[in-house]
Amino acid sequence: MKSVVVVGTGIMGAGIAAGFLARSIPVTILGRNKEKAEACLDKALTLAKKIGVEGDNATKDQADIKKQQVVGIVEEYQGWNDSMWVIETVAENLALKQEVFKYLDQVVPANIPIGSNSSGFPISKIAEGLKTANRMMGAHYFMPAEVVPLVEIVMGQKTDIQYAEQACELYRSVDKKPVLVKKDIPGFLANRIQHALMREALSLVQEGIATPEDIDDAVRYSFGFRYAAVGPMTQKEISGWDGMANAAKEIYPSLSNITTLPPKVVQLMADGKTGMKAGEGFRKWSPEEIAQVSDSYSRRLKAAFDVLNIE
Repeated sequence: MKSVVVVGTGIMGAGIAAGFLARSIPVTILGRNKEKAEACLDKALTLAKKIGVEGDNATKDQADIKKQQVVGIVEEYQGWNDSMWVIETVAENLALKQEVFKYLDQVVPANIPIGSNSSGFPISKIAEGLKTANRMMGAHYFMPAEVVPLVEIVMGQKTDIQYAEQACELYRSVDKKPVLVKKDIPGFLANRIQHALMREALSLVQEGIATPEDIDDAVRYSFGFRYAAVGPMTQKEISGWDGMANAAKEIYPSLSNITTLPPKVVQLMADGKTGMKAGEGFRKWSPEEIAQVSDSYSRRLKAAFDVLNIE
């Protein structure tokens, strides 16, 4: 079986590799040095075991699975012909990604699709000027990559749809949920929707209309609760577009249309209050609270995943 090549050895690379390992698809992990690639594979194997391994790998122990995978240095790797999908997961730096793609353009056979897990840079910019940009696309995962089902396959200006559909089919085969984004727009699909919600939520906090805690509860226990069952479009098909349309006439004119961050968020950043990683965001977080919330978050994601798979 041909392998999936993951270029990059960070947390996203490990999560992406884990998703394929859990479905018994061999992976090749390439980094700047072999030690980092080895560590990434170890992390990926641990994550794969956590989410559950199926297929040929299900009866093997971690050591045996590890022996069947390849790790190495990007510039030294020679096995590109043995790959079916190459995905770049390096740091979110446009110049670095362009450098990686320029190299991949030269060494990866032209019939093998290449994706970038960039969350912000358009694939058209990353692949600009490359002779095989027609087989290059965005392949945007969400953290944690081994758990969240969605993968956005984003077509650039030169992407051939046959390669995008090929990538979608691969992800369906490993029980991911690919969505095809046919135009390379900022934020792709999910992040545009998410930021539209965040703009309104942050504006409500800025104006003193609601607290961050109440906004969390409003989302989780109303429409967010429903969205684990069906998406917003289907939900309105169920409830009726006429009701939504009538409400929209009243609500739309008052929605936030700010184009910059609200002052309260700007001040948080200036004060270094970036959230749990700093010990404080809109509120202070103790190490014990961080551990508790992180554990609860993981368990709830697993429960939500199970709900999504109910027919």
